[in-house]
Amino acid sequence: MDERLLNSRFLKACRGEATDVTPIWLMRQAGRYMPEYQAVRGKHSFLELCKKPELACEVTVTAQKRLGVDAAILFADLLPILETMGLELKYLEGEGPKLTPAVRDGKAIDALREPDPRQSMPFVYDAIKMIRAALPPDIPLIGFAGAPFTLAAYAIEGEGSRNFIHTKTLMYSDPGAWHALMAKLSRVVAAYLLAQIDAGVQAVQLFDSWVGTLSPADYREFVQPYSRQVLQAVGEAVPKIHFGVGTSTLLPMMAEAGGDVIGLDWHTPIAPAWKQLGVKAVQGNLDPIVLFADRDTVKRKARQVLDDAGGKPGHIFNLGHGILPRTPVDNVVALVDYVHEATRK
Repeated sequence: MDERLLNSRFLKACRGEATDVTPIWLMRQAGRYMPEYQAVRGKHSFLELCKKPELACEVTVTAQKRLGVDAAILFADLLPILETMGLELKYLEGEGPKLTPAVRDGKAIDALREPDPRQSMPFVYDAIKMIRAALPPDIPLIGFAGAPFTLAAYAIEGEGSRNFIHTKTLMYSDPGAWHALMAKLSRVVAAYLLAQIDAGVQAVQLFDSWVGTLSPADYREFVQPYSRQVLQAVGEAVPKIHFGVGTSTLLPMMAEAGGDVIGLDWHTPIAPAWKQLGVKAVQGNLDPIVLFADRDTVKRKARQVLDDAGGKPGHIFNLGHGILPRTPVDNVVALVDYVHEATRK
């Protein structure tokens, strides 16, 4: 790896090393709140943005440069990998993603394919190569994938859900089918992340967006082994970020599953969680809604996060989840500038 990347703020923080300022990047930093993104999106569907490498490159690089963040994250989506496994994926305006047919029994699970992501998703790797070439030489690129549980929940429900009735029913009533599905997803996700690393990302994040719906006992039995399999398969080639939402009661088991950096949502105070987990690095954890407030409030709430982290090496500033639509861009830029200015050594 290029020395400029290896010694970048973000990668040093992932290793728990001291940095000149606290590094910051933001989940969904290339998204609907940005006029530059809206201009591209106005001419193309969401799936086109994901599947046309030159478009994914444009929105990824534009966001990094516009915000001044210390890392870029690949513009992509969690769900196209399920499309390659045999499901039909549509994004309906105002309704979110729809996957058909819903995967709700052993027969449907057996029918899911296990394609080589290098062959089934070449647009992702082409985008990574373009983005890496277009980014500044000291700005790392983060790749990512949905964790097995989150992908399973989408495949089983066929869409987003509040209660995950179909997902939990399958998990409880047919554990054999559940474990078969999770094992299959684990293999595909691991191959997908390894291919992203080969294409040129400097870190990867495993997003378990829906795992906070589970009890600790259910997480340990039905999910932890598969997140561990993915993270172990990725190995030590690049830093791994492990993130979920609503996971305060699950964090110790998530840390056991693996990850060089544990992502914290805004429900979870940094200081006690970091001490409990004993990891070198944590990521988080400003409430995304803070960015809708006035500039002074944004700075005050950011200061609280920094104080909670205590200036320890290994803190990567981020939101507790992704930037929301209609977030004022100027507030996001002000947040990035403030984190850098307030922590400069």
